[in-house]
Amino acid sequence: MDAVDQPLRADARRNRERILLAARDAFAESGFAVPLDEIAARAGVGPGTVYRHFPTKEALFQAVVSARVTSLVVEAQRLSSDADPGSAFFGFLARLGAEGAAKRDTSDAITVPGSLRADIHDALEVLLSRAQTAGAVRPDITAADLIALLKGLLVTVHESPDPGRVERIFAVLTDGLRPPSPARSNTTASETPTRPAPKRRP
Repeated sequence: MDAVDQPLRADARRNRERILLAARDAFAESGFAVPLDEIAARAGVGPGTVYRHFPTKEALFQAVVSARVTSLVVEAQRLSSDADPGSAFFGFLARLGAEGAAKRDTSDAITVPGSLRADIHDALEVLLSRAQTAGAVRPDITAADLIALLKGLLVTVHESPDPGRVERIFAVLTDGLRPPSPARSNTTASETPTRPAPKRRP
């Protein structure tokens, strides 16, 4: 049996569980930026113990958020066959916003490099493409644009103590993602000011 396949000793297993619990709380409160030394202190172990179990912060982050992100990916994949692509896309966006508002590490999960990020990006791209084909989402937005918007909005939400901000911001995002109606486009065009023609000198 290889060393990597051997079961952990009881004390090592307890240390790993303590690290994961401490990391879960730390990442949820502060996001990916939390130092590993702080996680070690919360867990009551030394930094070296953390590194023995998780050689990089990315590895620890993936271990902590994998279950939650996997749940999001499974939900997105289920919605990818929904009969109403627009409702499926905006419904998933609402869940992503709710998750992100509750835990800081959700916004990091969609941007920190790794297999989890790739999975959720792919799932989101499928939902976006189907909604665009159905005419429910403006055609000029890309999945990369959407990820950047979500990351920025979620960071802004966490910087404010106002509990209603997330709902207002995501309402604006949702409205902005929808294609403009013909009536709205015509109104906008008619309201565009025109420059008066220059007067000719006599």
